Amino acid sequence: MSLGSKEAAGNPHWDQRYAVDDYVFGTEPNAFLAAQGHRLAAGMRALAVADGEGRNGVWLARQGLDVLSMDASAVGLEKARKLASANDVGLKTVLADLGDFDWEPASFDVVVAIFVQFAAPALRAAMFTGMQQALRPGGLLLLQGYRPEQLAYRTGGPSAIENLYTTELLRSAFAEMTIEHLREHDSEISEGHGHRGMSALIDLVARKQP
Repeated sequence: MSLGSKEAAGNPHWDQRYAVDDYVFGTEPNAFLAAQGHRLAAGMRALAVADGEGRNGVWLARQGLDVLSMDASAVGLEKARKLASANDVGLKTVLADLGDFDWEPASFDVVVAIFVQFAAPALRAAMFTGMQQALRPGGLLLLQGYRPEQLAYRTGGPSAIENLYTTELLRSAFAEMTIEHLREHDSEISEGHGHRGMSALIDLVARKQP
């Protein structure tokens, strides 16, 4: 295990959700992440936070990055390893709950967090701090989430409004980073059967100060 964490059992909720033959959120990368490919370079070390069944971690590995895929679901990570094998890439995995994860300082060139919105505000604050801590100086954070307007669309994401992101929230949480891109938009997405339809999104690209 490249990054320390408590020994974890699979999360029953997510294990059950992922215990199907297909991939709940599909096997293709998140569109926002794929659009950031020009910011990445082979050999970078990347952490894919709450990577589920591995679609984003595997895509990063396909770009030549050294990827650690972290998730609380043993079932999801097993599917991630199968997806990596099918794509003929290496993927390190770690089974860990967000609340117990050891965000080892200055360990990654890139941290990716796509729709990690099951975290209530206190856990989210700790996660945001941890992600910044885990980045090396000059490292890149790539994050996408749902905005409160998503509750009207009902096409994916949490039902708790406090778990959703706003521009003000992200600017405040990452005030010590250089924000290179921050955009709110409503867009059609198609990510398996888990995320499908018009969605209220917010994208963030931020860089840790050198």
